[in-house]
Amino acid sequence: MRFMTRPVNVLFLCTGNSARSILSEALLNDLGRNEDGSPRFLAWSAGSKPSGQPHPEGLAELKKQGHVTSLYRSKSWDEFSQSGAPEFDIVVTVCDNAAAEVCPVFFGPGLKVHWPQADPAHVEPLSARQAAFARTYEICKARVEALLALSETELRDPAAVQAIADIEA
Repeated sequence: MRFMTRPVNVLFLCTGNSARSILSEALLNDLGRNEDGSPRFLAWSAGSKPSGQPHPEGLAELKKQGHVTSLYRSKSWDEFSQSGAPEFDIVVTVCDNAAAEVCPVFFGPGLKVHWPQADPAHVEPLSARQAAFARTYEICKARVEALLALSETELRDPAAVQAIADIEA
């Protein structure tokens, strides 16, 4: 990983790319800046079977928290196997093993970690789903902040990056 010459490139990967991965992408892109505003981290998200659009409640939560949402869309991981795609230093899968979600496997380079998290998209009724998205946002934020707090040496350590999965906000 070449952290001194360019930002740390992170891919958040899920099945549908509509909620958890997009929340994480937005948080890391917004929080992962140096003091001068230049990117220390650059994040992307993708899905193995993308839903085609970000979940409306996820976008609403991002807006509520002050994030610009026009930059984010649901996309296939195929985009990142094309010529000219970013080289990822870290690939984070966020699907939920407890819910028996099939978690995609990314075969490109980079350190691979799994930060499982329940999908808020199918919670009912609406008020419970909105609360689930707020909770999901807080967990994603706590994990992104923990990633940002790692030293360059720790960012190369699979155990240090994987340990972030234990953070529940």
